[in-house]
Amino acid sequence: MSHTVREKTKLLARVRRLKGQLEAVERALDVETPCGDILQLLSSIRGALNGLTGEVMEDHLREHVLLAESDAERLRAVDELSAVLRTYVR
Repeated sequence: MSHTVREKTKLLARVRRLKGQLEAVERALDVETPCGDILQLLSSIRGALNGLTGEVMEDHLREHVLLAESDAERLRAVDELSAVLRTYVR
């Protein structure tokens, strides 16, 4: 069973919190909240998204690299993560 399936409930809870934070930005823009407050909301979203990304990456490393059943699977997992990291740091 994949780590995202095992951790599904926890990951979905984090996604739902992010969704709520995005909706808060939408409401803030709608009522013309000052930009400094909106920037603070956006900063919180970025932190939460980075935390979620880090958790999924760490679990990916542990399950698909560290505990890979073969060198081929390990290489495939490393290649997947490398591709994601290239786009993440842009």
